[in-house]
Amino acid sequence: MFRKVMVAIDNSRISQEALKEAHNIAKSYNGELCIVHVIDNQGVDTDKGNVLLQNAKASVENGVSIKTRLVEADLLYGLTGIADAIANAVNEWKPGLLVVGTDNRRGLERFVVGSVAEQVLTKVNTSILLVRPPEQKI
Repeated sequence: MFRKVMVAIDNSRISQEALKEAHNIAKSYNGELCIVHVIDNQGVDTDKGNVLLQNAKASVENGVSIKTRLVEADLLYGLTGIADAIANAVNEWKPGLLVVGTDNRRGLERFVVGSVAEQVLTKVNTSILLVRPPEQKI
């Protein structure tokens, strides 16, 4: 069912959790995994982005074909630019599943800051798995 799985990452902890989930799903379906990372279209973060992708690829065990893609966004548009870049990557590669990490923002913070994952939901026509951070015990 999910022979092609795409995961969007940054350098956050939740992104690493999303990568693990995406890898496990791709492996269980004997599929392919595509790891994408969004950079500013000015190219200033190209080297850092490539290092992040290579580290992400190295962090998941063998057993699945892994591709990496550095995608550019106009960060002048903030989260919308990032969501558009991810959506374009999905439309080009056509995965059966997109995996995205999302934090647990609530209330005013969610209203003001928003969520890349929430915006991607409205821009792609593929199944999406949202990975949340584990609940913290108080």
